[in-house]
Amino acid sequence: MARPAMAVPGAFLVPVLLLLCRLGPYLAAARSPPGVECVLFNEEYMTCTWGSRETLMANYSLYYWYENRSPVVECKHYLQDRGISIGCRLNQSEIIQFQPFHVLINASLGGRTLEIPSERMQLQDLVKPEAPVNLTICNMSNNQLQLTWTSPYPKAQCLEHAVKYRSNKDTSWTEHQVKGDIFSLPSVDYEKYYTFYVRSKINSYCGSTQLWSEWSVPVVWGSNSTSKGTAEEQLHWFWIHTVLIPIASCLLLLVLVILLVRMERVWVILMPRIPNPSKNFDELFITHNGNFQEWAGVPKDVVESFKPNYSENICYVSELPPKESYEPLWESSNHPPSVMPGALAAPHEHSPYKNSYVGV
Repeated sequence: MARPAMAVPGAFLVPVLLLLCRLGPYLAAARSPPGVECVLFNEEYMTCTWGSRETLMANYSLYYWYENRSPVVECKHYLQDRGISIGCRLNQSEIIQFQPFHVLINASLGGRTLEIPSERMQLQDLVKPEAPVNLTICNMSNNQLQLTWTSPYPKAQCLEHAVKYRSNKDTSWTEHQVKGDIFSLPSVDYEKYYTFYVRSKINSYCGSTQLWSEWSVPVVWGSNSTSKGTAEEQLHWFWIHTVLIPIASCLLLLVLVILLVRMERVWVILMPRIPNPSKNFDELFITHNGNFQEWAGVPKDVVESFKPNYSENICYVSELPPKESYEPLWESSNHPPSVMPGALAAPHEHSPYKNSYVGV
């Protein structure tokens, strides 16, 4: 008898569990509505997001309107993550500041609709400016540095800034609040190098927000920094030194090699040959057998004109010895030599003269 009584609660438990399983997604969507976060970026566009694909259990639609100003409008540009709508983007023409802004989230699940309203928002309190640019450091007198920058935000008078910096020997950052766009560091050590960052947000005169911009690109100053000035200038010089100059040098070297190989005249000018004068006289010694007049092309009549055309008589001249040593040649002979008048006396092998010369 006890067993049928225990089966009655089990019979009611099964339908309840089935109902809870079917209503579970709706209850979860109703009890855990996604929070809507809207951010106005630099007064150029606004995004309203309500979660991610992993946290969403339904596909949502967004409707918005301005209080006492316009009708309800559905989002025209949804932000999606793998087919699930996770946000909405509003263009600049759809944004009206200083007007109460309302958002309605429409969740569709299994053919049923859940409407999740959001809180009333003021867009001027949701502005997130863009990060400052063109950071520049000037070295002033008395070891003072002056940091300046510009902001892409169209209303510069509505901004306040924060500057953080540290040296290469510091372990923590030092941060200062700045009203304008100039920051001065009164004393620096020239043996250190310093790194600076700047960010911005809307001041209390133009809105009430804690949305800071992203930190700017850093700027570095000091003895060990590669360059002084803006980070854009550092990147510019980096590309020039590491990319542009090597490529230009290689191209110039290639052009020079082509010119040297293909232009013989340039090669002769840059690398002149050493002259060999012996080749110029090969014809003199081989063809003309050393005859300079013939090799030089001197006419034969000119050569003949330089030859002598007369003859000279031979004259014998003798030197007489002293009388003491004079011995006539005819003493050793029976007859004296006969000399024909007008005839030339021929030299004798045993001439009594010490030296004999031939003359006329």
